[in-house]
Order: sequence, then C-alpha cells, then structure tokens
Amino acid sequence: MGRFDETMKFNVEDSRAKHVKEILTNVYNTLEEREYEPINQLVGYLQSGDPAYIPRNNEARNQIRHVDRDEIMEVLVRTYIEREING
Repeated sequence: MGRFDETMKFNVEDSRAKHVKEILTNVYNTLEEREYEPINQLVGYLQSGDPAYIPRNNEARNQIRHVDRDEIMEVLVRTYIEREING
C-alpha cells in the first residue's frame, strides 16, 4: 500500500511560497527579456506598489498584482535567510 497508509502533511505556507517564487521567476525573466534591470524594477514596484514597473508581457504585471507586496517581501527575506544564514 505504501503512501496511501501514511498521513500526508500539507503546508499551505510552503505551497503559497512556491507560487510566489514562480511568479517572481516569471517577472524576473520577463524584465530581462525586455532589457530592464530586474532588481531595480522589482525594488521600485515593492516600494511604490506601482505596477508600471512591471511589463505586461508574459502576464507578469497581472500575476504580480495578485500577490500582496508584503508576502513577496516575506518570501524574499525567508529565502535569503534560509540560503545565506542557515545554509
């Protein structure tokens, strides 16, 4: 029987963080395709909330507008801490 006998653990936060990371990856790649400086554009968006920093291509602007900026910053900080500090 294997996995059907085991209790599965689902973490909503992990699932949501993965979704945010996928959106950030699309936004970053779209900004590079359009020859913008992705970090500068993302910082501008996160500080101001103005979606004009993000291009419409590849649904990047639409996607990022559906995620709370605080949530994006939390994922960014958590990812940094996990990689750089916790190793």
